[in-house]
Amino acid sequence: MSLNFLATRFRCSWPWDILVMLCDGRLVCGCADPYGHRVLGDARASTIRDVWTGPTITRLREDLNAGGSTFCGDCPLKLPLRKDEAPPVRPLDAGALPGRMFIECTAACNISCTDACCAPETGITRTRQAGMLDFALFQRVIDEAGPSLGRIDFFNYGEAFLHKRAIEMCEYIKSRHPHIYLYTSTNGLAFTEAEARRLVHSGIDEVTFSIDGASQDTYVKYRQRGTLDVALANLGAMADEKSRAGRDLPFLNWRYILFTWNDTDQEMNRARTLAAGLGVDRLCWELTDHPENAFSRRFVRGSPDLEAIRLETWDHNNLGNAIPGATPKARIDVRTILPGVPGLPLIGRSGRALQVRTRVHNLSTRPFPAAASYGRRLVRLGAQLSAEDGTLINRDYARADLPRTLGPGDSLPVPLQFPAVDRPGAYTVKFDLVSEGVDWFERCGSKTTVKKMWIR
Repeated sequence: MSLNFLATRFRCSWPWDILVMLCDGRLVCGCADPYGHRVLGDARASTIRDVWTGPTITRLREDLNAGGSTFCGDCPLKLPLRKDEAPPVRPLDAGALPGRMFIECTAACNISCTDACCAPETGITRTRQAGMLDFALFQRVIDEAGPSLGRIDFFNYGEAFLHKRAIEMCEYIKSRHPHIYLYTSTNGLAFTEAEARRLVHSGIDEVTFSIDGASQDTYVKYRQRGTLDVALANLGAMADEKSRAGRDLPFLNWRYILFTWNDTDQEMNRARTLAAGLGVDRLCWELTDHPENAFSRRFVRGSPDLEAIRLETWDHNNLGNAIPGATPKARIDVRTILPGVPGLPLIGRSGRALQVRTRVHNLSTRPFPAAASYGRRLVRLGAQLSAEDGTLINRDYARADLPRTLGPGDSLPVPLQFPAVDRPGAYTVKFDLVSEGVDWFERCGSKTTVKKMWIR
């Protein structure tokens, strides 16, 4: 088909990976469709399988394989193609069911965020149904799609926990399909303390609280009609219940959007102190470009101030943390054939495994866990194999478990076995720690150790 009608060519992976269910049961493409314009089907009248393999989404995939689609309209999730870049061509058959879903409980909200499309005054609840997701419909969708899903994002527009059965929905997902990574984002204002504590035991894996200020006056400028003390109390209740019960989940984020009125050192440092005192796992800053008259001018891209907090921003990496000392940092010492002589390579023989001795030091204020629920967020030692010129050969060349949880300021020996390399020659090996299922430590600024390796 001709694409002359498109201003730009673009690509997008959403129709191959993710399906979004609105609170009225309609299924749309992408999480950036507040008004329900890009409808793929309706769960009230069809199965998830029929929509995911149906003619509407198949035509969309065909169009995207050719470089774009009018179906996408003004969707901000589109990724422009360079002038000479060919669109990626993927199979039209993306499997019988999606691997990930967004579940929207309601489009209604209990507060009014400045210039937000889901604020009660600005129209989303006037242009599409903003009622509560039918629980029986929710159950049917989870029962059908659950076995194929690796992740559910339990939110979209509105405040999910305004739904009276939202926590029960979380419990239903994790009791039927414990393999699903269940994530939600909330303003934290729709809970009672008892409900916040109950959510901890639902099995949910990760909860993000959106709290954009560390004092009521700054917080309420964006989260209008919100009460900071309530949001912080519920975040603190979850952290306390998690600690009291000896649980490592849910992982608790405090996400703080930076605006002109909340981006001072004083306000941000107060947030750091509060987050540490509450027992939050992670505090991150989020950059925005809207509202146009409100986004932070201090932390614009390329500014020295942004560079100073860059590793602590939400989109930069998955481990950076604005709580002092909480960003994971490590030092990895590698023993060569002559201990204490720097610069010597590791030496092995082709076709034979190589045993390497290391010592790992925890330079941060948080422990490195040696075990974790569902095998995610435990810390392991990793080795990445590259050619002599630095070309990556195998990012997951070798892994080693920590013998025990490594506390702040502590160190321990970690033996590591390299798989056999068949071709003799010179290589490089990068040693780094990895929070499994999350990120490598290097991404948040931790230094790696790089060694030459000769295979004879």
